[in-house]
Order: sequence, then structure tokens, then C-alpha cells
Amino acid sequence: MTAAAGARTDELHIASLVVQHRVEARAGLHAAAAGIGGLEIAIPGDHRSVLLQESPDTAGLMDCIDRLRALPGVLNVSLVYHHAEARASLEQPAPDHSPGAPHGHAS
Repeated sequence: MTAAAGARTDELHIASLVVQHRVEARAGLHAAAAGIGGLEIAIPGDHRSVLLQESPDTAGLMDCIDRLRALPGVLNVSLVYHHAEARASLEQPAPDHSPGAPHGHAS
């Protein structure tokens, strides 16, 4: 495995997509979401749906977009949001910012 390939698998790419489609494309869109790893329909609609995609790299995200665009009845797929982060940083606990939580390290 090359260093570049290793770096890609150490990342998580999170994206939201807006898919504009014909009513008759809904079944195909739902089938595609079930068949593409990391893809889910967050907000289904008759003519526009919001999908969430998690991928190990940009190539996986672009492949997903291409597969969605190729579905019969899909008019457009728009990438609305894309965030990439090292998986290790996502595994760290989130800081507690609730009222009364300590704001530093104890000595």
C-alpha cells in the first residue's frame, strides 16, 4: 500500500447532497441508497431529497455522486457540504461545554 492510499483510509469524508429528481425516480434512489455503502437518505421528497454520504476518500464521494447522477429520473446532484477529517480525531471524546463543567486540567 502506498503512503497516499494509507492517508486516504485514515480520513473520513462526510458530505450532504441534494438530489433533484422526478417522482418516479424515488424507488431507484432508495434502492441506490441501500446499495451504496455509507449513503443514506436523510430527508426524502417527491422531487428533491437530501442524502448524507460517508466515504474514506474524495474518490468514493465522487463515485457516489456519479452513480446517483446516472439513475433514471435524477435531474441533478448538488454537493452542499463536504468535510474531511482524520478518523483518529473523530474518535476523541468531545469536550464537555455544559454549565458547571471544568474548563481546564486539574492540578
